[in-house]
Amino acid sequence: MADVIKMPKMSDTMTEGVLAKWHKKVGDKVKSGDVLAEVETDKATMDMESYWDGTLLYVGVEEGQAVPVDAIMAVIGKEGEDYKAALAAEQGASAPAAESEAPKAEEKKEEAAPAQGGGLSEEELAAKGVTVIRMPLLSDTMTEGVIAEWHKKVGDKVKDDDVLADVETDKATMEVMGYATGNLLHIGVEKGQAAKVNGIIAIVGPEGTDVSGILAGGSTPAAAKAEAPKEEKQTTTADAGSSAPVAQSSSSDSRVKASPLAKKIAKDKGIDLSQVSGSAEGGRIIKKDIENFKPAAAPQAEAPKAGSAPAAAPVIPTFVGEVKFTEQPVSQMRKVIAKRLAESLFTAPHFYLTISIDMDNAMAARTAINAVAPVKVSFNDIVIKAVAVALKKHPAVNSSWGGDKIRFNEHTNIGVAMAVEDGLLVPVVRFADGKSLSHISAEVKDFGAKAKAKKLQPADWEGSTFTVSNLGMFGIDEFTSIINSPDGAILSVGAIQAIPVVKNGAVVPGNVMKLTLGCDHRVVDGATGAAFLQTLKGLLEEPIRLLA
Repeated sequence: MADVIKMPKMSDTMTEGVLAKWHKKVGDKVKSGDVLAEVETDKATMDMESYWDGTLLYVGVEEGQAVPVDAIMAVIGKEGEDYKAALAAEQGASAPAAESEAPKAEEKKEEAAPAQGGGLSEEELAAKGVTVIRMPLLSDTMTEGVIAEWHKKVGDKVKDDDVLADVETDKATMEVMGYATGNLLHIGVEKGQAAKVNGIIAIVGPEGTDVSGILAGGSTPAAAKAEAPKEEKQTTTADAGSSAPVAQSSSSDSRVKASPLAKKIAKDKGIDLSQVSGSAEGGRIIKKDIENFKPAAAPQAEAPKAGSAPAAAPVIPTFVGEVKFTEQPVSQMRKVIAKRLAESLFTAPHFYLTISIDMDNAMAARTAINAVAPVKVSFNDIVIKAVAVALKKHPAVNSSWGGDKIRFNEHTNIGVAMAVEDGLLVPVVRFADGKSLSHISAEVKDFGAKAKAKKLQPADWEGSTFTVSNLGMFGIDEFTSIINSPDGAILSVGAIQAIPVVKNGAVVPGNVMKLTLGCDHRVVDGATGAAFLQTLKGLLEEPIRLLA
């Protein structure tokens, strides 16, 4: 019988892989151990080998396509064999679940299609000149708005530039216009009540029109209409300039009443609206008023009185910019980084401790070591070694939270955060406390080369007990990091700064490096983290102790 090839789980964090390249095509002979394809995971691009001999009968995934773990990718069997039975057997396991969900989906569809009653539908109403006014989205954070004031009541005549209501949002009180002419047939939300965005707040149309159909259809617009917003009449709004409800307007209001379009044109032309006479109802200023406005000759300026300060207001120039951006699909690595770091930050209660290290002796020791070492040793290598030695003395920091138990690790596997083109990788230096500085340096350099080439294997990044993240080479003085779960802590390493320090009562030149320890408060307490940093400080300030 033919064998079905599924997407393997190539790392502990992998949920899907991208088929980067097929090395075999349908009809090719395949032997056990042959590389079938290259799969891009969240960590690296890896080879997927065949464990069967035979002929590649079926390929179900195109190159560049993302495939969930355990999804069918290919079928291998004897040449000419009917592979469809094997596919059907695999796919049949998920069919009952899909069938059981079908009735629920039908029920939801039935619930989502309410009866239209005896009236007309929204489409039929639109054809008859009826406009449905919905609660507009007046800010990027708005989910609902409160009707602060209605300026019209049911039965009133409405023009397309009339303000129907004032709506109080989470940011300000805004005017709502319907851009519709007719009678106000229905008010769906009373003054002081809240309405969800896109909920029906009013209906405008010819007098006597039956609107029961649209009211029976619910307050949310159909999905098809959401896909074609340009074809619908959109509710237009303008800032009312006050967070308090506005009383029904009259010609004696001190507030300048103008349509949003008129305000925009006036702003562009530099016209003061207070000098414009409105021709719409209640003295409201509309587009034609701005276009026909002719400024009066400015009166001759009077000489300022002695002792009076000039009252000239600053003129803010208008600058028109262009909103421009590009979007790219999220890579597999970035998806997992986002998922794991969010889980860590919002699950583990983080706290941070910072300490300053005198690096004079460490700098001198590094110079002496590099004079004889087969591999150049970096300050980060010295930090990794010192961290591993300090963890042996503070096992609580070398621990992880397990829900109903805490795991105290007796081995020290130090994860080293490395920046790569697509994100971040954390290969692990295992048993770092027992390795020489040259050994650690060579291992870290090898990991760096593999990471850039996307050749790291799962064994390279799994099993850390503590993580070191160093941004000192970028000139960062100090920073905080998110813990690399399931570790209980992470160390952020800053740059070595040449600053004046006090030694033996005198101010002298010094070299100081700041370390910040991020701790999971479920396993590490403040005093425990502080004690670990004191030990680490002693090791770095007297690096000869690392060789003892």
